[in-house]
Amino acid sequence: MTREELARAIKDAAYLEGDFVLSSGKRSKYYLDKWRFETDPGLLREIAKALSDLLPSPPPDRLAGVELGGVPLVVAVALETGIPYLIVRREAKEYGTGREVEGLFEQGERVVLVEDVLTTASQAISAAQRLTRLGLEVERVVYVIDREEGAETNLREAGFEPLMLFRKSDLGVR
Repeated sequence: MTREELARAIKDAAYLEGDFVLSSGKRSKYYLDKWRFETDPGLLREIAKALSDLLPSPPPDRLAGVELGGVPLVVAVALETGIPYLIVRREAKEYGTGREVEGLFEQGERVVLVEDVLTTASQAISAAQRLTRLGLEVERVVYVIDREEGAETNLREAGFEPLMLFRKSDLGVR
């Protein structure tokens, strides 16, 4: 699938018009419903291939995805690349091991955080900061769509390199 075909397929699957409240708290006249592309195996496979191309060289030691939306993406990229992955919980669980990050890792390992649709990137920044506090080096944050509302700038200002597959304008969303 070409880049243009992938952009069209993502927009066809995920673009909705209406009145929406985003996770950032902002209101929007459109919504990019990540679940519509994350639950489609064929489209998810194509997105994983494209995200794999955004990984640094040499490849990172680990990938990471934030529960819940980042998990299908990070699993798909891990299956595409063979790179083990971590799941970053939104908050540490209060039972069992009490971990805030699931999966095996060692301090000093290089990690790429995989995300879906970012508006301000506050959740991605929080996850990347938690990984850093645990002794991991977050090399990059790769994500599917940037809504062009500050995510890229906010990630850079927080000290993380952002790299997106598409900006909303690449999808023809205004």
